[in-house]
Amino acid sequence: MTLPTQLQQGLDALGLPLSAAQQVLLLDYLALLAKWTKVYNLTAVREPDSMLKLHLLDSLAALPPLLRHIQSQQGQPTRVLDVGSGGGLPGAAFAIAAPEQLKITCVDTVEKKARFIGQVAAELGLKNLRGEHARVEALQAEPFPVITSRAFASLADFVSLTRQLLAPGGVWMALKGQHPADEIAALQSAHPDVEVFHVEPLEVPGVDAQRCLVWMRPKN
Repeated sequence: MTLPTQLQQGLDALGLPLSAAQQVLLLDYLALLAKWTKVYNLTAVREPDSMLKLHLLDSLAALPPLLRHIQSQQGQPTRVLDVGSGGGLPGAAFAIAAPEQLKITCVDTVEKKARFIGQVAAELGLKNLRGEHARVEALQAEPFPVITSRAFASLADFVSLTRQLLAPGGVWMALKGQHPADEIAALQSAHPDVEVFHVEPLEVPGVDAQRCLVWMRPKN
């Protein structure tokens, strides 16, 4: 099965009706990721089929829940910080799939990874995507309504490192594998004033593994 067909089937399964142009951009992004990985080792996954499933669709599975959250919060375009973004996952995928709803900043401590995000934004014409080379705890930026991460850190460390960047009323959205009960317990011990208000199971097309979203916010 061709990559475009696999992508279309995956998007259908996720309920993401993206245009043909957006699908081309997603595949162009994957091609850039593969090209840069040959030199800069951005990802350990090298096979196109695996990259599509384990990176792209795995990231996009979190987009419908994020869009539902934004819609519940007035539905205005929302600034999202993607922490430890690496090769742009999930941030670049979100930026391509929801250009009207999301403005994405991807931050990474590794300069080549932040530079790659800038290259993706330039080559693909993504005005809603930017890369920042910084340690997130030192990032100078206006606070964000949503802060997300995928394979970045424990929940407790994620909250500790980014708390100063969370806007009033904002939420953290962590992409995880199986239900992280131990991490949630450690979070509640380290940050008793932060609540996990939802753990949302995700189904990733073509991936036989557990995935979930952990939603967190400061207690009132």
